[in-house]
Formats: sequence, structure tokens, C-alpha cells
Amino acid sequence: MAAFYPLAFAAERVGGSSVDVENLTAAGSEPHDLELTPGDIRDVQRAALVLYLGDGFMPALERALKDRDGRSLDLLPVARGGTGGARADDPHVWLDPVRYGAMVRAVGAALGDPGPARRLSERLRGLDRRYREGLAHCERREIVTSHTAFGWLALRYGLVQVPLEGLTPEAEPSAKDIERLVATIRSTGATTVFAETLLSPKLAETVAREAGVQTAVLDPLEGIGKDELAAGDDYFTVMGSNLAALRKALGCT
Repeated sequence: MAAFYPLAFAAERVGGSSVDVENLTAAGSEPHDLELTPGDIRDVQRAALVLYLGDGFMPALERALKDRDGRSLDLLPVARGGTGGARADDPHVWLDPVRYGAMVRAVGAALGDPGPARRLSERLRGLDRRYREGLAHCERREIVTSHTAFGWLALRYGLVQVPLEGLTPEAEPSAKDIERLVATIRSTGATTVFAETLLSPKLAETVAREAGVQTAVLDPLEGIGKDELAAGDDYFTVMGSNLAALRKALGCT
């Protein structure tokens, strides 16, 4: 049992045909606020291994795990390593390919098959190189986001995340809110406000329009939609699209 997409992807690629992986979070759904049905709880109890992120990322699942006898692996401390305090309020560790590689290797150890985990980790090292090279020479380093989901990615590649703080992405901003957020955008010289998949783009679109800048999408990879999965999208293709969006917004050469 994997709590949500990045953990399911790792388990499927590492375990291959020797494991049956169930993703607890439906495709295209937001994992943070997931509520478990009685059937979900039974599945959690019966699974041979549960992969999850702790520290309140999915509270309903953490409650269900308290009554579980089988193995459960919290991959958040694995990915955070010795720098948990640096981004302690941001659980989106999988957006850093290096830290995601540590998670993959931990999954390999838990499944008793480190070979596929090493191969997947090598692909992640290649992705890390693409990001380092692609973001090395850019006119700007600030990324304006509607939600603080990209702190680990920004930390890895020397970017500065500037979230539209104080409002949820679904909020209706007041005139004062808009004025404050527009000033924030202009102070960075940003040309783009990033919205996210799975969250309303309303706030990003409103503020970007008032600031006279563009909007684009960054995908935090919490849950790829059914249509995207059917089209063959996965962690690597989405991270590639994110890199292209960042390069365009930041004026990278």
C-alpha cells in the first residue's frame, strides 16, 4: 500500500511484477485531505507493507497506522536526512530528485531487492543533472507560486520560492490582498505566477492579471490524473515539463 503517487511509482518500479501495489489516493486527487473509507482502513491493515509520509501529511492514514501490526515505512525522515529543519513545513521532498532517490533506495531495502532501486536512482541522478544544467544560467532565480510546495526543489537548485502567502489558492482576495501580492511580484521582477495542478488557479490568475504577468503551471506530483497516466505520463515526464516551465519563466539559456 502506497499513500500517494510518488510512493506508488517508486514501489511499482522497484518491486516490478513481484509486488502488487495499491495507491491509496485516487488518480488526480489531493492526498493531504484524504478521508479513508472502512474498506480503505481494512486494506491498510491487511497490506504487507505500507509506504507513507508522516508528520501530519496525511492525518487519516497516520491514525489508521496506529492500529496496524504489519510493517510501515515513513519515508519523510529518509528524504529529509540531516536538514529537516531547513524545510520542516514543506513535505514535498520528492520534488528534489536527489532526496527522492534516497526514498527509492529505502523502498528497495524494504522490498529486499536493491538492484531495481539502484537503477531507478541512476535515472534520478540523470534528472538531477538535467535540472542543474537547465537552471544554471537564468535571468531570474525567484519562482512565484500560489502554494509553498516547491521549497525542496528551490533549495536544491538555488532558486528562491516566493509564495502568495496569507491566502489559500481558492480564496477570494480583497483589494488590499491584491495590492500586497502585486507588490511582491513586482519586487522580484518575476514574469510568471505559477499555479498548480489539483488546486484552483483562481488566486494565481487574479494576481497575475493585476500585475501584468503570465501564469504557468508547476505540477507538485501529488497525484497525476487518469488521462495523463493513460497517455504515459509519469514522475520523469512531469518533472521534465516542470523544468521546461521553470526555464521559460526564469529566462534560462
